[in-house]
Amino acid sequence: MEQLMRNFFLFLSKNKTLTKLAKKYGFKFGASRFVAGVDIDHAARKIKEINDDGFVVTIDHLGEFVDNEQEAKESANECINAIKKIADRGLDSELSLKLTSLGLDISEELVMDSLRKILEAGKQHNVTVTIDMEDYERCGKTLDIFKELRSEYENVGTVLQAYLYRTEEDLQDLNEYDPYLRLVKGAYKESPEVAFPDKKDVDENYKKLIKINLLNGNYTAVGTHDDAIIDYVKELEKEHNIPRDQFEFQMLFGIRIELQNRLRKEGYKMRVYVPYGKDWYGYNMRRLAERPANVMFVLKGIFKK
Repeated sequence: MEQLMRNFFLFLSKNKTLTKLAKKYGFKFGASRFVAGVDIDHAARKIKEINDDGFVVTIDHLGEFVDNEQEAKESANECINAIKKIADRGLDSELSLKLTSLGLDISEELVMDSLRKILEAGKQHNVTVTIDMEDYERCGKTLDIFKELRSEYENVGTVLQAYLYRTEEDLQDLNEYDPYLRLVKGAYKESPEVAFPDKKDVDENYKKLIKINLLNGNYTAVGTHDDAIIDYVKELEKEHNIPRDQFEFQMLFGIRIELQNRLRKEGYKMRVYVPYGKDWYGYNMRRLAERPANVMFVLKGIFKK
């Protein structure tokens, strides 16, 4: 049943008609549970609250699968605007972005031009920029772009997904770049030809990747809400005397808040992934796919309207 629900919500996440309707009708049906607001001013106020509670943040202006150059440029300008807002308000936040929101499916030249402008703004204001990983089709391009930019900028990171067979090789390949990596399980529906179909295999691969990256001495952001994975990281920390300034936990805004608080109180760096923007639909559907229990929050949001 859980796998059926996961597949259903992943299917919905790619529906362009529903995406357009979601943009048109705004924040309804539980979106505010996982999304901080429609614009950077709303999001900045939420980030300030999160910072005041002792957490750090990475902010993400939602948008993906952009199919026209004007919209891609607007998305890049929004990223630069967000960086400036972070700096102006003294917020402790990084920036995350998706390459498809910058026009990856239109032109790689367009993406690279926008990314360099964003990274220059980040460099000027001391804001790290993480390139989010998307589906398998775009994985190779994303890593090639990251490697090129990493040779030019220190303030850039990326994401690797444990459910892909290729990821262990990618991790080792990136080691020479002294990478800042967020490691996650993965949230897209992929073929068993390229991804582990069974959760237990994904979990084991995830543990392996975390261990490799930490023992390679690279900064590791562990993006998970899974207690077993968190306990595994704590065991690695003790067994290998890994300093706490070499890793952090990352969790999504609005999910497992009690666990976020517990980790913070235990002295771990806890970063909250805070999305904002009108293009919330695909993001929300993938959150529901990852954890079907989140459906209840959405249903409550619907019936309150």
